[in-house]
Formats: sequence, C-alpha cells, structure tokens
Amino acid sequence: MVIGERLRALRESKNLSQGEIEKRTGLLRCYISRVENGHTVPSIETLEKLARALEVPLYQLFYDGEEAPELPNLLGRKTADEVAWGSSPEEKRFLQRVAPLVGRLTENDRHLLLHMAERMAER
Repeated sequence: MVIGERLRALRESKNLSQGEIEKRTGLLRCYISRVENGHTVPSIETLEKLARALEVPLYQLFYDGEEAPELPNLLGRKTADEVAWGSSPEEKRFLQRVAPLVGRLTENDRHLLLHMAERMAER
C-alpha cells in the first residue's frame, strides 16, 4: 500500500478531516492532501508528526496488521546480553577474581595493565 493511501485510510477510520490533522500537526492542509494523493513523499519527521496526530505508532503507517510485526533475525544477531563480555557464569567468576586485584594496583600499574590488555586484544 502506498503511504498516502495508508494515511488517508487511517485518517478516515478515525473520522478526522485534513483540517483537523492540519491543526494537530501544523502541516498545511494542502500539503496533507498532496501526501495522501501521492504527489509528495513526506520525510520521516513529517511521518512522525502524522502518526502522533493520528494517535498511532509509526509502524502502523507502513504495516496493515493490528499487532507489531515480528522482526526476523536474518543475520543471527545476538542480544546485547549475549554480546557483553562478562555475562556468562565463567566470565563473571573471572571478573570477581580480577576486580580486587586490580583495586590494589597503583594508578601507573593500572595504566600499564590496560595498555598490555589493549595490545593483546589487537592480536
């Protein structure tokens, strides 16, 4: 579905006129008409304004279903917790052992340790 058609359908389903959308968004009624008729492609900022005026989440301007679409994990992406080092039990135990030792080092020794770790990670 073309974005203009979707905007018109959402606006009409909520019994709103283009003039009411104009008041809610600050966009000119003639601009709203041009978008709905496919003569103008709105920016993402404009789409955000229109979604707020229609009181719908932004994804509903692009998606026809009731629920948000489930996003496929096409690249086998890991969650932030899976990527963060120290999230596994073994890594947590290691960090618990290292933290008190690092706390006893002088500032210069901490800088040296950090420098060595950076060099080792580059390999």
